[in-house]
Amino acid sequence: MNSSAAIDVREVTKTYDLGDVKVEALRGVSFTIARGEYVAIMGPSGSGKSTLMNLLGCLDRPTTGRYLLDSIDVSTLGDDQLAAIRLKKLGFVFQGFNLLARTSALKNVALPLFYAGVGSRERNALAAGRLAEVGLADRVNHKPSELSGGQQQRVAIARALVNDPAVLLADEPTGNLDSTTSEELMGVFQHLNEAGRTIIMVTHDEDVAGHARRIIRLRDGRIVDDQATGKG
Repeated sequence: MNSSAAIDVREVTKTYDLGDVKVEALRGVSFTIARGEYVAIMGPSGSGKSTLMNLLGCLDRPTTGRYLLDSIDVSTLGDDQLAAIRLKKLGFVFQGFNLLARTSALKNVALPLFYAGVGSRERNALAAGRLAEVGLADRVNHKPSELSGGQQQRVAIARALVNDPAVLLADEPTGNLDSTTSEELMGVFQHLNEAGRTIIMVTHDEDVAGHARRIIRLRDGRIVDDQATGKG
């Protein structure tokens, strides 16, 4: 195991037992992602990429194999331990922005800190800093309905960053955005990566994946290609 890696996956399988049928979603997947890498995960429907994202996000456990996240073996942790790891080590960005509609950008971003028990003054200061990091320093008091789709996704990114996670996981983050806004958002991710953030992005869009520094391609639960893109 590579203890210096952000992500270290070794011979991971995931089998779903559907009564008489067993579905092998992942079949012996192994890879390492170094701290500071920017990796896209691609594959057709049924390739296993959503299952892999759930495992990387500590939303599920592998059937066999080992998974180290920031040097912690999370393969066999209980539900409460996985929830704590998600809160401390991971930031999530989804296709749907998942913002609270009647709450300001600042309070949306600060929400994970509330669950982490951080005081209100420190919460607000950290949230404001993350909003500035994604270019929204002048939108802290705006509600989601007062923001464009791209700005709402920036708020979601700031929220994902507010706990200073070891890894930022983005699942089809441009799926609800037009091409121009998607390109702008890719600039945000590039800036974050250049600042040292580790980013793993699941996408079906080749243009979006092309912004990453490395692309892992899945098919039928196996890695079929793992190449650097030449970026950076």
